[in-house]
Amino acid sequence: MSTAQPTTAQAQPAAEPSSKQSEFQVVREDEYLAPFEPAIKSRTEKFKQWIDTIDRTEGGYEKFSRGYESFGLHALPNGDVRYREWAPNAVTASLTGDFNGWDREKNKMTKNDFGVWEVVVKATKKGQLAIPHNSKIKISMTIPSGERIERLPAWATRVVQDVKVSPIYDAVFWSPPKSEQYQFKNRKPPTPKAPKVYEAHVGISTPEAKIGTYKEFTANVLPRIKDLGYNTIQLMAIMEHAYYASFGYQITSFFAISSRYGTPEELKELIDTAHGLGLTVLLDVVHSHASNNSADGLNHFDGSDHQYFHGGAKGRHELWDSRLFNYGHHEVLRFLLSNLRFYMEVYQFDGFRFDGVTSMMYTHHGIGTGFSGGYHEYFGPNVDEEALVYLMLANTMLHDLYPGTISIAEDVSGMPALCRTVAEGGIDFDYRLAMAIPDMWIKLLKDGPGDEGWDMGNICFTLTNRRWKEKTIAYAESHDQALVGDKTLAFWLMDKEMYTNMSDLTERTPVIDRGMALHKMIRLITHALGGEGYLNFEGNEFGHPEWLDFPRVGNGESYQYARRQFNLIDDHLLRYKYLYAFDRAMNTTEDKYQWLSSPQAYISLKNESDKVIVFERGNLLWIFNFHPTNSFTDYRVGTDWAGEYEVVLSSDDVEFGGHGRVDKSVKHFTTPMEWNGRKNWLQVYLPNRTVQVLRH
Repeated sequence: MSTAQPTTAQAQPAAEPSSKQSEFQVVREDEYLAPFEPAIKSRTEKFKQWIDTIDRTEGGYEKFSRGYESFGLHALPNGDVRYREWAPNAVTASLTGDFNGWDREKNKMTKNDFGVWEVVVKATKKGQLAIPHNSKIKISMTIPSGERIERLPAWATRVVQDVKVSPIYDAVFWSPPKSEQYQFKNRKPPTPKAPKVYEAHVGISTPEAKIGTYKEFTANVLPRIKDLGYNTIQLMAIMEHAYYASFGYQITSFFAISSRYGTPEELKELIDTAHGLGLTVLLDVVHSHASNNSADGLNHFDGSDHQYFHGGAKGRHELWDSRLFNYGHHEVLRFLLSNLRFYMEVYQFDGFRFDGVTSMMYTHHGIGTGFSGGYHEYFGPNVDEEALVYLMLANTMLHDLYPGTISIAEDVSGMPALCRTVAEGGIDFDYRLAMAIPDMWIKLLKDGPGDEGWDMGNICFTLTNRRWKEKTIAYAESHDQALVGDKTLAFWLMDKEMYTNMSDLTERTPVIDRGMALHKMIRLITHALGGEGYLNFEGNEFGHPEWLDFPRVGNGESYQYARRQFNLIDDHLLRYKYLYAFDRAMNTTEDKYQWLSSPQAYISLKNESDKVIVFERGNLLWIFNFHPTNSFTDYRVGTDWAGEYEVVLSSDDVEFGGHGRVDKSVKHFTTPMEWNGRKNWLQVYLPNRTVQVLRH
């Protein structure tokens, strides 16, 4: 989720390393940061102060972040159930539910000096829990005004919805007998050198007009992801959200996984199965804001507007109509850091993609703001230092307690040092999303000058414009582009002809021919040039038609566009299978040559008239001919590597829906003569709208 416009300077090249002896490596390496060193020092000092405070008062962040073990409801060995909740504004509190006939007098809670309420519900029968598994519960409180309020426990691990009764969720006590608890079987796979991320939403991962399940995803989608060559899954909309159409970005219960798709045990099975397939699993975590709901959310939990959030206007996101966390509060930090630990420990996730980082880092939240890339935009009064410090704490904790954890930032602003360690002066993310890249492709296809007017230089600049020593995950499109109101690349390219001309039994029209060719080229050049990781939103690998639109009043609560039509690639008469095959070849070729974990590419040619781009990366020679009509025979290409070359990947292969114009049996030999700044040259045949990748 983002609101700001991506900066075109998010990878502003660093100046030559400065002689200034700063304590921060990021400043020593980039002299343009020197005027802002006091701001870097200030946030780092506040980070250290929080570390000291947590060490002194909580015994360190390892213990501090285990709040989920003490707060919420927990079955004790003797069958008693203990419930603890932080609600400082409450005057009285009691635990009610099916177990006590919703009697507010039976299980009253006591409050300590820190605003934490507690009660132990005694077991009455040996071998039986005091509160039955899967029974409904609530906390009932009175507040200073005398009003009585009912809330779902903030640390609830299971909440369910019965829309026939009410759209409001109910909390249930989740404590299945040991025989029904899922036991993890597989070891976590090693952290990938370069993540190839498959972004997925369990609910839409079915061709049927319904909500998909964890079980179905495990059985039907995981094998496809493995087959495609992705090594990482990013699961969206897992944290419980009352409004399905929010795409999972309006969280109501932070410790509960979405019950729409199944049970906690079934999600554990999904993740364990993914690990068994060698897949790393990331959670799309939303700590940038929370749902405005009170009846089944955190808003006004204890009757105040400033418990978990900032009070007044500062605590509200005007565009998202949601609440904003107070990252400078001790108990809020406990809640959020424990939330991360909970998903790492209980569900065995391997890391996180942090949503809405731009909104967190700036007091304007990116609303109506464009970033030019000037460093003054990243420091000063518009920066929320408390939020930055929280992110530093979160990343430090994760990397310390779980070596190999992957942490990805969704930031459109281009914040310098976002992906550098705290010791170096950074925020300690591992990767940032290259959010300017999909915007460039959409702009070219939507408002561009036509294929003949594509600017090769601008394409290369946008794809390579990233900060030194800060890793980037590139993508041509994600879920943002698939949502109703926008179009996927395939739909921008082929539009209504996808309904009539994607069968091998029909004539391949110029629109389909162009669309399939450019779909492959756009994705591969993004993969090859755009970063140190790659991301694809499910379905886009085969050019999924249409858009995403969740059931809502405006569309008659229809699921027609809230699904992924995997059946299209299983129908061998349809051309979607060619795009799928190319996506798989793209990933498996990267597995072999590992360009994503190789140094930045050297681009030797950006020919505007020929529409040809040539570069070297991962010991491979890449040649893209974007010209809509012109093919070139004996096209001279420069390379630093002498010797014999052969084609290892061609987008024009018949198996990828191409015309088979590139003979992969042909060997190419270099001539030791400088060309385009390289030591050697070779000659190749370049059909129009194709890419070929050569190895030496």
